[in-house]
Amino acid sequence: MYIVVTGAAGFIGSNLVQALNERGDTNIIAVDDLTQGDKFRNLADCDIAEYVDKRDFLAALQAGEFGGAIDAVLHQGACSDTMAGDGRYVMDNNYRYSMALFDFCIEEDVPLIYASTAAVYGASSVFHEERSCESPLNVYGYSKLLFDQAVRRRMVEASAQIAGFRYFNVYGPGEWHKGRMASVAWHFFNQFRAQGRVQPFQGSGGYGDGEQRRDFVSVEDVVRVNLHFLDHPELSGIFNLGTGRAQSFNDVACAVVNACRQAQGQETLTLADMQARKLIEYASFPDALRGKYQHYTQADIGMLRRAGYDEPFLSVEDGVGRYCQALLAGTA
Repeated sequence: MYIVVTGAAGFIGSNLVQALNERGDTNIIAVDDLTQGDKFRNLADCDIAEYVDKRDFLAALQAGEFGGAIDAVLHQGACSDTMAGDGRYVMDNNYRYSMALFDFCIEEDVPLIYASTAAVYGASSVFHEERSCESPLNVYGYSKLLFDQAVRRRMVEASAQIAGFRYFNVYGPGEWHKGRMASVAWHFFNQFRAQGRVQPFQGSGGYGDGEQRRDFVSVEDVVRVNLHFLDHPELSGIFNLGTGRAQSFNDVACAVVNACRQAQGQETLTLADMQARKLIEYASFPDALRGKYQHYTQADIGMLRRAGYDEPFLSVEDGVGRYCQALLAGTA
């Protein structure tokens, strides 16, 4: 019997495969699209039973080749570009593909744990897992919301676990290939290494320079939550997955700069120190993001806590600091 991880060579998927390996699970079918071939690096240190292209995997499912052979599906594969303009491509990847997996899991009584997104909330200031709070600003968020809605409608058909996680702003090792969609921690780290400064956005949405706030969550915590649910197949539903605490982009900038400075034996600085020394300078807010940008997010994690997940989450200061240490060591 196999555990299937889709998006296995991607950011969160590869971290899940590594975590499964660490607890002795190697009977893993890794599903992905390696058109961007260098993503293989995220799996190079992992042990899997088989790699299958995402198109071939879907065809094999529909042909009945995996009937009775799968223990669980961890569905992380998606087009995660919030600025993608090709709605047909996004819907095929994020909605239609997910629906095909959903159909299989319902028919075969296989647990499905899948990635949703906080992008379903759009510009809302309330982040409850309720329809009244959901109003995406882009087709990526809409594609994920449409699948969440299908899960809500058809949950009663499922005799096995169906659990979706609305990821907030995830950062950590394994995201190097994501380009503009990599986390702000990744971008700030590379800015500081290349230019000796970081560049949060100037004020927008009623927030001052760098004071826009997001719920930044470490991929370490995301993996722990996924495995908790894998180990508790009685838990189903759609859950926010963040820390429950919004922190500013300035907080991330400070964590990055101080982690890099500490690695050089230099003292810790305050935000005011960094601004005075021009280690933090503010970039103009991009026109392309106007009307499409979440200036504030903060996960309401009440449902997650009520489901029995009681572990603490890493703060930006701790999580980003650890991430920068891994980047400096060449292990991220």
